[in-house]
Amino acid sequence: MESNRALHSAPTLSFLDLINLCNNFHLPINHDLEDPTTLNHRDYVVPWSLSQSPDSPIIGLLRPKIVDLLRQEPEGTFVIPEHAQPGSRYRVSFHHSIDTPSKRTDVVKKLCERWRDSGSILQNQIGPKQWRNERYPVYRNPFGTHVSHDPSARKNDSDSGNYLFEMERVACSLFGIPTYGVHMTIYYEDVDGGNVRIWTPTRSRTKQTFPGCLDNSVAGGIPCGASVFENLVKESMEEASIEEHIVRAHAKPAGSVSYYHDYIDRFSIYIITYSCLTRYVYDLKVPSDLEPSFQPKPLDGEVESFDLLPLDVVIAKMKEGLFKTNCAVVLIDFLVRKGYITPDNEPDFMEIVTRMHTRFEFERW
Repeated sequence: MESNRALHSAPTLSFLDLINLCNNFHLPINHDLEDPTTLNHRDYVVPWSLSQSPDSPIIGLLRPKIVDLLRQEPEGTFVIPEHAQPGSRYRVSFHHSIDTPSKRTDVVKKLCERWRDSGSILQNQIGPKQWRNERYPVYRNPFGTHVSHDPSARKNDSDSGNYLFEMERVACSLFGIPTYGVHMTIYYEDVDGGNVRIWTPTRSRTKQTFPGCLDNSVAGGIPCGASVFENLVKESMEEASIEEHIVRAHAKPAGSVSYYHDYIDRFSIYIITYSCLTRYVYDLKVPSDLEPSFQPKPLDGEVESFDLLPLDVVIAKMKEGLFKTNCAVVLIDFLVRKGYITPDNEPDFMEIVTRMHTRFEFERW
């Protein structure tokens, strides 16, 4: 759901420009102060925690408008103090009675559905046209153990692990919840590593976000309970008609990229949503025996068409701003790993590499 702004704001974008379009949010310097309710900053956000205890984990970051909406929720669901508690930072939290994954999931489900059906609350973000009916997991530590490695966490309704609850996909950015996805680059190359060509889809013109923009070969968010690779297998068939056995045999994990993204126009006074996103990265080099017949094809309507583009054409289209912003970052990561972007030919190399792997300033939340 990254925003469409600034994609065509410059005739030629550098690789660092493309990184900055995607990884474009920073916590304000004074975010760590004890009581930020008195601060006036465009990027002001309020920590959202499990409880008002000073050692309770911060699970998201809320814009003031979201805090105001939460004040209207029924008593016994959220705690929103007027001032910071002694020895603690100001924070919004669940009520102390909402103390298990199932209870939290139920509270946020009812809240999000009520906002969706209101006809007036944040309809551009969570209205019926944006609703995905897909739940994402929320974790105590976004870098800790995920549900796919601990499936019993959901079944046992235990609060002792990293899994905390589930939330409708489109609502996650309203609450500053870290989310996860998987992107794959499908490509050909000659025996000597040259003549790289990448299967490049054009997004459907009816997509809610980035309609008609170029994308990664396969990409999708990871819903609660799905493993990264199994989700990649599913998305490969749904988006590109690629058979399961091909993905299982030839897709290779290649790391991840992560970024902090502010969704709303920088000049808007109604800045509501932003998110912390991690995209697991896979490569699929098409083997020579499949090359003559291999052809990704649209299946679920998410993609309009696929084109096999030479690498220099892909780079040119990236610099024209024709790719969805996070997909350009995944391709920059590909270019770094393949040795096309190096410390010797790219003056911003270190800035590029480090900004593709942010920790969302998590330690400051």
